[in-house]
Amino acid sequence: MTTTLRASTLKTLTVPLDEDFTAGGLPSFLVRDDALCWTRREDGLVAFGELTRFTGTGPERFLEADIWWRHMVIEADITDHVGIPGTGPLAFGTFAFSKTSPFESRLILPEIVVGIRDGRSWLTQLTLDDVELTEAGARAALAGWLNVPDTGLTPAGGGSTGVGRFTLKSGSLSEEDWKQAVADGVAEIRTGKLEKLVLARDVVATLPDGVRPAEVLRNLTRNYRECWTYGVDGLVGATPEMLIQVEGRTAQARVLAGTLDRRDAEGVDGSPMDYAERVLAGSEKQRHEHEIAIQSLTTQLAPFSEAMNAHSEPFILELPNVWHLASDVKAELADIEGHVPTCLALINALHPTAAVCGTPTSVAGELIRRLEHMDRGPYAGPVGWLDAAGNGEWGIALRGAVIESPTSVRMFAGCGIVEGSVPEVELAETWAKFRPMLESLGIER
Repeated sequence: MTTTLRASTLKTLTVPLDEDFTAGGLPSFLVRDDALCWTRREDGLVAFGELTRFTGTGPERFLEADIWWRHMVIEADITDHVGIPGTGPLAFGTFAFSKTSPFESRLILPEIVVGIRDGRSWLTQLTLDDVELTEAGARAALAGWLNVPDTGLTPAGGGSTGVGRFTLKSGSLSEEDWKQAVADGVAEIRTGKLEKLVLARDVVATLPDGVRPAEVLRNLTRNYRECWTYGVDGLVGATPEMLIQVEGRTAQARVLAGTLDRRDAEGVDGSPMDYAERVLAGSEKQRHEHEIAIQSLTTQLAPFSEAMNAHSEPFILELPNVWHLASDVKAELADIEGHVPTCLALINALHPTAAVCGTPTSVAGELIRRLEHMDRGPYAGPVGWLDAAGNGEWGIALRGAVIESPTSVRMFAGCGIVEGSVPEVELAETWAKFRPMLESLGIER
């Protein structure tokens, strides 16, 4: 575990903002390429700057981060004139998918946060210096970050990337090699060692004219409004899957498993949704994959809950690129030895779920390392935020990419593999899942 040194006690000031200031919603604040971002529709959080961070690797990364955060906020000097989830001290995080990954999981403590939730908006300034925080000073600090002098960034609302020069190539495995990995995974499932395996692949896009993270995030927020758009330290994307959302003692999750490319419905008789109901909800393979994912999450969440409910039947989540079978789970958290479990304690118990790993997870995890021939890094790991009161939202880092250089982006996509999986069909599904990032980068395929 590594942290940067702190000069003194954390101090924060949260003040309300008037509606006129945030009339454009949070996407209008995405004017810097180094912004931290968690948004859905017009709500969420955008932050700038960095006061300090936690980094860690290995199987204890969630618990080590939890200890670091509790030490950070336990003696914090907090002035909060809004008092809702996401106000006061706040950290953004991204964690490695695998306990064996060299990728450094991290929590980042920003300097300035703008938040919008249910029509209320606020501004939080954070400092580790022994200075007085004032509303005027917080507004001036935000204005300084939003001024973005000499960055060459397009102002918010300034249009899309457009189709430019690019190259797109396979990453760790060629398409043929990845299809063989799927076939090998199906063979392992048929031996009875496991029920489900999630296999991912990567592709690398090179854009000589440069990658613009702020523009990518704005495109994702505009086109994938029902997803949670995230941007944390070079990891960007728009996930449709909520690993855990905690507000007070209530925890919620959205589980996805089962996918259908919307392009498959082109030219078919009847409405597209009728087609999705017939082909997706009516598929024994897709429903079996979904049931495995739900069972995985509810089993892991049960010890922390005093009551829980989930949809008896999955619903179809309609996104611009695909349809998913989806289920929402809601739980009332139990008081365990005088404490309600924190976000990171829950994540430690829940991750990885069957939706992104397989089942049993131990067997699936070993197969992933053997068959994928790559380190997933933060892909399919938890990404999100938490506050000092224990509230937080943590999605699974799907439909995303790691910006590896000013001109290079590595994208990831995965599929749930069960006994009836066909390699060619799974490969096509990965391209459907790459589409949000390809579109946001202005890449046509």
